[in-house]
Amino acid sequence: MRKLIAEVFDPATRYEYELPLPADLVRGLKLDAKSKDLNLGLVDGPVAAVAERRKVYRLLTTDRRHFSAMRVGPRLSQALEVLP
Repeated sequence: MRKLIAEVFDPATRYEYELPLPADLVRGLKLDAKSKDLNLGLVDGPVAAVAERRKVYRLLTTDRRHFSAMRVGPRLSQALEVLP
């Protein structure tokens, strides 16, 4: 995990890190409600909301269970690509 964090914050990489906006927290709650079976929680919902807002559908995460099953977008039709 330390190696991954170091890589994310290394200026030579192309990863972006962004804090959620208050609207992302609200959208995260809505995504959680629409995907009750996933039980997204406090972190995963807002992460998906930020991806949706930024139209960035490739996520660097170790949580394949939630993000591989999740859909975002106005019609919840956009899949998220999970890396690595």
